[in-house]
Amino acid sequence: MAGHSPLPRTRHELILRHIELRGSVNAAAVAEELNVSQVTIRRDIAELEAQGRLVRVHGGAIPPGAPAAPQAARLNIGVVVPSTVGHFPVIVRGMDAASHARRARVVLATSRYRAAIENQQVERLLHAGVDGLIVAPTMRERSEEDLAAWATRLPVPVVFLERRLQSTSLAAFDSARSDHARGAALAVEHFAGLGHRAVGLATFARTPTAPLVMEGYTRAVERLGLAPAPYRALPQAHEDDDGRLDIELSGFLDDCLAAGVRAALVHSDVHAARMLEVAADRGIRVPDDVAIIAYDDDIASMAMVPMTAVTSPRRDLGYEVMRIVTERISERASQAARSAPRNVTMLPQLTIRRSCGAST
Repeated sequence: MAGHSPLPRTRHELILRHIELRGSVNAAAVAEELNVSQVTIRRDIAELEAQGRLVRVHGGAIPPGAPAAPQAARLNIGVVVPSTVGHFPVIVRGMDAASHARRARVVLATSRYRAAIENQQVERLLHAGVDGLIVAPTMRERSEEDLAAWATRLPVPVVFLERRLQSTSLAAFDSARSDHARGAALAVEHFAGLGHRAVGLATFARTPTAPLVMEGYTRAVERLGLAPAPYRALPQAHEDDDGRLDIELSGFLDDCLAAGVRAALVHSDVHAARMLEVAADRGIRVPDDVAIIAYDDDIASMAMVPMTAVTSPRRDLGYEVMRIVTERISERASQAARSAPRNVTMLPQLTIRRSCGAST
């Protein structure tokens, strides 16, 4: 995140907002969000404690009157995600951070993007006695109607994570996701604001995110009246990929340069970082010859040229799904009337660094 350090009042408001929404605040997370030192945030927390507005605990703060000592979890929340690398670990950490204030415990399982394994993992979690489920469903091998029929049979509340589910058969179920289409549009709009009249696109095509990035990109290009530009579907970024990814990235660079396109949105940031290396090996300068924005922000800041990136609200998403599922469990336990389904969409933001050519 670029820019000047926020004023103390702004920092204090954010700290108190975290506590209000989540039941606690993590000093390291707020420091990262505001791009300030942890020492600064700890000093802010001390000032707010002196005002009686929070209570300091190890690593952060909690509301006044809340028990400082950890309490035993009263709820077990089963979480099934496709993988423990890439997009989902930060979301899971957000769930875990939110779970403590709600006296819940995250029980994690992975599906490896296979519906059969996903179903098996859910059965294991139910057998272990979880009180609710958060699932990022695999849709390669089943329809949304199949997913709805399966979810209807579950004996505990379930919240779907990071999937845009449009069938009316799923309208009764809670969900929360990042708006990846809007995230892609942010990148295209930024390039247009810098004067680019065409933007290339490369995506890691085997992910559920890729079609949404393509959708947002296409709509933004049409809305802004930009010229057609090269597209390239990219393979997975393996260290032992026999150079296939480098060949695809080099071909994408060739296509862009031949078409006079000097800007590219590349999904994911791992692929974008590799593209920087391929460009450097060929004497192509970033951002002087080609400007790049990465979609995802796991390693973008550590690339050879710090990369401007579309940053998904993953930690906040983790907080939100934990809130939804625990409230559903409480609602069911109290036999209260079921409130309306929650379909939460969170917007990514653009984190400006050097690779796009904007001043920071």
